[in-house]
Amino acid sequence: MTMSMSLAHPEARNVLQPIVQRAANASRIAGVGTAVMGESYSQQELLDIFEITDPRVRSIFLNSAIQRRYLSLPPEDSGGTRIPEAQGELLHKHKALAVSMGARALRACLRNAGAGLSDIGCLCCVTSTGFLTPGLSALLIRELGIAPECSRVDVVGMGCNAGLNALGVTAGWSVAHPGQLAVVLCAEACSAAYVFDSTMRTAVVNSLFGDGAAAVALIADPDGGMVPGPAGPRVMSFASYIITDALDAMRYDWDDAQGKFSFFLDPAIPYVIGAHVELVVDRLLSGAGLRRSDVRHWLVHSGGKKVIDALMVNLELTRHDVRHTIGVLRDYGNLSSGSFLFSYERLLSEGVTSPGDYGVLMTMGPGSTIEAALIQW
Repeated sequence: MTMSMSLAHPEARNVLQPIVQRAANASRIAGVGTAVMGESYSQQELLDIFEITDPRVRSIFLNSAIQRRYLSLPPEDSGGTRIPEAQGELLHKHKALAVSMGARALRACLRNAGAGLSDIGCLCCVTSTGFLTPGLSALLIRELGIAPECSRVDVVGMGCNAGLNALGVTAGWSVAHPGQLAVVLCAEACSAAYVFDSTMRTAVVNSLFGDGAAAVALIADPDGGMVPGPAGPRVMSFASYIITDALDAMRYDWDDAQGKFSFFLDPAIPYVIGAHVELVVDRLLSGAGLRRSDVRHWLVHSGGKKVIDALMVNLELTRHDVRHTIGVLRDYGNLSSGSFLFSYERLLSEGVTSPGDYGVLMTMGPGSTIEAALIQW
């Protein structure tokens, strides 16, 4: 598919959703945790393992701004060649990795929040790298012994932007149930969504994604008091922008030739996202009476080098502003829906936030969609 560059103009067809949650009686972030699975591979190691010699493909891998990624590669045959996995095998891999990574990220998040499994009142699970029925939330409730009366929801197939979609829904539940802990878990087994062939379509995808899971806990203070635990930032508001004319620019659909699902990324994505990102960010900030210069912390999805560069140019951000986004891409690749939470965890580890600081969380994905949230410490 060739995308018309007219999509790079703000006049392109779009749907702009209003900010849906205000700071009054807002929930706050109580904890975060991450986990990875598989082995850590450099881009050069992956090229060697799969014996990739095409100079065009090698250039994509080696100029991706990615140093290492965690992946669960296909098994080897007796000669050391990686064996292609059928779609059924990939679905089994997705289930195993999502449950294992998800459980570890969830436990890490609860430790960070000073909470336990019995404290979870709502569990929202996000994944786009496989399909499960019953969903990941039910599997984790059984696996970890979470209370069976726990509220739950599964967000499936929304892609890299879905972490913030889930955060919005879960923040609403949190406000409606003050004092109760809600958790969003993003578990993306990208190793279960790979196709191996000689096309440039798959080369771009195969050079980018890694396996990872991230969880974030939310809680709203009851009237007249604060709940115990870390005093994380308030989740103040959300904004969403879907560029409907670019609906097919990022998609995960069936490949008849391969007999499995495969992911597609249009080369024009960075330009389309960059051209529209100001609209959603300025809408988000103007609803709170803020300007971009009022935002001290930017936690952005690690969508790829060109996407990050486009955001920096259009939002006039420095490399320091998006240092964690760049660092997560470098160390893990694109982790899909949980990438922004890996950046948030790194920000917290720096210890540089101060009361009153504003932060913007931002994700991009299929639709083509831009999601944003405003938080304040």
